[in-house]
Amino acid sequence: MESKSKHEASLGELELQPTREPAIENPTTRLNPPIEETSLTKRNLFKVLAASISFFFAGNNDGSLGALTPYILRTYNVGTEYVALIYGATFLGWLFAAAKNSHLIRYLNLGAILTLGAFIQLLAHTLRCWTPPCALYVITFFFQATGMAYNESHANTFVASIDGAHRLLGFIHAMYALGCLISPFVATAIAARVGGEWMLFYLYLVGIGVVNVGVVGVAFRDCLGMHAKPQQSAAPGDPYGEGSRSRIANRDIIDTLKSPSVYLLSLFYFFMLGTGITAGGWVVEYLIEARNGRLPDIGYVPAGLWGGVFLGRVVLAEPTHRFGERRMTMVYCVLILALQLVFWLVPSLVGGAVSISIIGFFYGSMFATGMSIGSKLFLKEIQTTALGFVFVLAQAGGSFFPAVTGIIVSEAGVRVMQPVLVGLIVSMGISWALVPKVKKRNE
Repeated sequence: MESKSKHEASLGELELQPTREPAIENPTTRLNPPIEETSLTKRNLFKVLAASISFFFAGNNDGSLGALTPYILRTYNVGTEYVALIYGATFLGWLFAAAKNSHLIRYLNLGAILTLGAFIQLLAHTLRCWTPPCALYVITFFFQATGMAYNESHANTFVASIDGAHRLLGFIHAMYALGCLISPFVATAIAARVGGEWMLFYLYLVGIGVVNVGVVGVAFRDCLGMHAKPQQSAAPGDPYGEGSRSRIANRDIIDTLKSPSVYLLSLFYFFMLGTGITAGGWVVEYLIEARNGRLPDIGYVPAGLWGGVFLGRVVLAEPTHRFGERRMTMVYCVLILALQLVFWLVPSLVGGAVSISIIGFFYGSMFATGMSIGSKLFLKEIQTTALGFVFVLAQAGGSFFPAVTGIIVSEAGVRVMQPVLVGLIVSMGISWALVPKVKKRNE
């Protein structure tokens, strides 16, 4: 499902007003100020809308894989273990971006990073649309994930800094789900009706990618450039030195790794994204093999899942915030488990499709809720670094579990998907219970 999502933080600190360097008074002062609360001005509203287009673009990519998987396997004449390589390349892309992000933020402004990420994603889809060799097709998922990490994580952190962030986060994540909802319809229609030329679907993504690059560049044009190069000082250890950028970035990473809350929230995302992407990535193959579904019809089932996610993110954001994020998320975990058992134990093609859609509804609000909790748990000085770490662990789960499921499926059959999902949902609920309670918002 969310290859990501995701699916969204960076490993450096966002500079919301990048045209002015803060005064540096001592070697321990950071080059960038902590994120400030901002009001929803017209300019910021345009930036939020640009972020929503980025999430819509990413959702179209992630939501299409489940529908295209049967065609990919048959075109390249490979087994289900090949899908494990795709998820592995996706994780490596996120890992690479995470390793470079905290240093990149010291040189590029917010708008430049977002535009860079959008361009890298556009490059990935351009390489896919002509049926590339098998190995190159896998490599494009590395590029896609790297670009998504730069684009979505910084956009997510920017939106989290604006007043009323729980609603705005719900909106941009709903746009991600909307992309995931639409893409299975488009992908299945193209693959089934254009002589099996499923790779032409990526021309659709190239078009959205061009729009994404343009809108992001215009919306963030006030911070579309590089930070001014620090001047060297004769004093040893002076923070104006060029090397101080790397030292500050490394210090942020070390401070992040010392925070127990980072690991506990990451554990929840590890299982949460693993659950969603495993379900979305394997549901089509499961319904074909275990429920005797027809590929042209079953290819649309992921759209039901993502339709549920979209509605959940639109409808549940406010009640989740009002009645308690911790309490409501635990309730959603219990309901998801019950629905998954229905999907597993009731041998009905229609019942399975309906169950997976309702699962998506209750699953939908979890990603934005976790971001809201994280923005309150982590100190402002390490917030984006910490959220970046959380995203890497989330992508690890979103890559590891679908990949392992693919390897197991190749040996034991696709029916093994169901007990794997039950175990992931239970682990997701337990890990959420371990996330620390928020005492007050960090200022």
